[in-house]
This record gives sequence, C-alpha cells and structure tokens, in this order.
Amino acid sequence: MHLGNEDILWLLWLLPVLVGLYVYAFYRKRRAMRVFADTPTLARLDNPQVHRRQYLKALLLIAAAAALIIALTQPAWNPHPEEIAYKGRDIVVLLDVSRSMLAEDIKPNRLERAKLAVEDLLGALNGERIALVAFAGHAVVKCPLTHDYGFARMALSEIDTTSVSRGGSAIGDAVRLALDDVFDEQQRDFQDIILITDGEDHETLPLEAAQRAGQQGVRIFAIGLGDAGGGSLIPDNTAQGHQMYRGEPVRTSLNAELLRDMVFATPGGMFLNVGTGDFDLVDVYHNLIAGAAKRQMEATTVIRYDEKFQLFLALGLVLLVFEALIRERVK
Repeated sequence: MHLGNEDILWLLWLLPVLVGLYVYAFYRKRRAMRVFADTPTLARLDNPQVHRRQYLKALLLIAAAAALIIALTQPAWNPHPEEIAYKGRDIVVLLDVSRSMLAEDIKPNRLERAKLAVEDLLGALNGERIALVAFAGHAVVKCPLTHDYGFARMALSEIDTTSVSRGGSAIGDAVRLALDDVFDEQQRDFQDIILITDGEDHETLPLEAAQRAGQQGVRIFAIGLGDAGGGSLIPDNTAQGHQMYRGEPVRTSLNAELLRDMVFATPGGMFLNVGTGDFDLVDVYHNLIAGAAKRQMEATTVIRYDEKFQLFLALGLVLLVFEALIRERVK
C-alpha cells in the first residue's frame, strides 16, 4: 500500500482519546442515573439491551472516524509502471555572477533579483527541460538539461559570485558553452537561451557567439539589469562585516546596446531592458516560449498507484448513517 499523505496518520491518536471520552461519559451517565432516577425509570434505562446499543453506537462512531482518517491519507495500491512522454523545448539560463551583479540599483541586488526570477520560472515550466550556466571570467554548467526542477532549484540556490573562480564577464564564452556542451546538436529548432546580465563583457566576442546561435536556430532572450546612465557602485563586505564600496571610479552600468545587437542576431530573439525596474521571467515564458513549437522529449517511466480513498470515505459515511439510525432507548 502507498500513502499519499502519511502526515495525516498522526490523527489516529485521536481514536484512543475518543475511546477514553466514551468510557468517561458512560461512567458519568450511569452515576447520574443512579442518583436522580427512580427505580422503575432506572430499570428501563439501565439494562443490558440499552448498554449494548450504546456500546454499538460508540463503536460505529470510532470506526467511522478511523475510516475517514485513513481516507485522508490517500491510500493507494496496485502499483503499475506508466510511461510519460514530455513535450517541450530546451531552455538554458545563462546567469551572470560577476561582481558587477552585486550592484544594488535593483533590490536586494542584481544577482539575487535574477535568482528570484529564475525560481519563479522553474515553478511555471510545463514539460520543458532547463539547464543553468553561471558565468563570470569563464562559464560553468551548474545544472545540465533536466526535467528535475527540484534539482535545478537546489543548484540555483548555491549560485553566487564565488561559483566561478575567475573574475570578469565572459558573455560570449557562456553562449558558446550552451551551444557546444549543453544543447543537443540535433534539436536546434527547439532551443532557447535566457541571458540575464548587465551586459558587461571582457572581449569574448559575444556578438559573434550570438550570430552563431542564430545560424543554428537558437533564440536568445536577453534580460538587461542595471542603471544604463551613471552606473552603480559595486559593494563589498569587509572582514568586520561592514559594507563598503570599491572606490568612486569603479562603476558598473548596463550595456544595453550589446544585448540588443545579440538578440537581433537570433530568429525571434528579444531584449528586455529592465534597467533598475522589475521583471518577470514567467511572462517571458508564457508569451515567448510556452506557445512556440515543441518537440517530443524522451519518455520517463513512473510508478502509478490506484487511489482507493473512496472506499474508506464511503465506509466512514455508511458507519455514520448506521450510528445515527440506532436508538438507545428501549420502548
């Protein structure tokens, strides 16, 4: 047997409590009758047949409670394998983890806001495979393409500015890593890249990488974070835990022009100039990805159980009806 909600089993502790309450109630009732009832009335109320009916009603009510509790645990049995075929697209999220993403022109900072958006995206996916790539001075695959969104969430939670050992910002290398090592080369028409960055790049030829993606049919959706005007200072935490800034000359600003050129190099790409505002990757998914052409993914075999909570629910209701129909008094 398989239980869908094992936590409900703790309610079974209510059954001995219910039994104790009945025992105490019967004791108090008999004591009260002996004190207040006259002899003829006591003979009519306090006899074995009345007692049997009272015990039967109590037993039916306790059994009904047990049946309803078991129904709430969602019991199931008869396990059988079932093949589930997924249909969707492959999505690679390229997440900039360079120190410039610590700028606080978006609260709490660019990187944390980006991670919150990816977390929301994971909750909206429906059949797509997703991968996570963190990049700074070079790019690292943190989560390969998977349907296991729980594993993707765990990988996402561990991403920070220390996820990549080399400093800098290598957008071009991140795009090439997705094309060469993450995506399936045979399914280019069903692949999307979501690039989340402030657009700063240290000579890794990102536009050429985007043009290569476009030639292979891969779309790029770029999310540009940060102040495109005067830029923002990059905060740092000292050993004493105090926040300071890396000097007035060290500023980071959004390179919107680069990101715009990259998405225009891909078929159907789009640039979302967030700046210092808010953004929602769930909207990007529903408006640009969910409705696009999808391919048949590999099938996965899962074990299914036949749910039988209805049997225990029906049994509990029948017992309650019988309990209500039984009269305690004897005519």
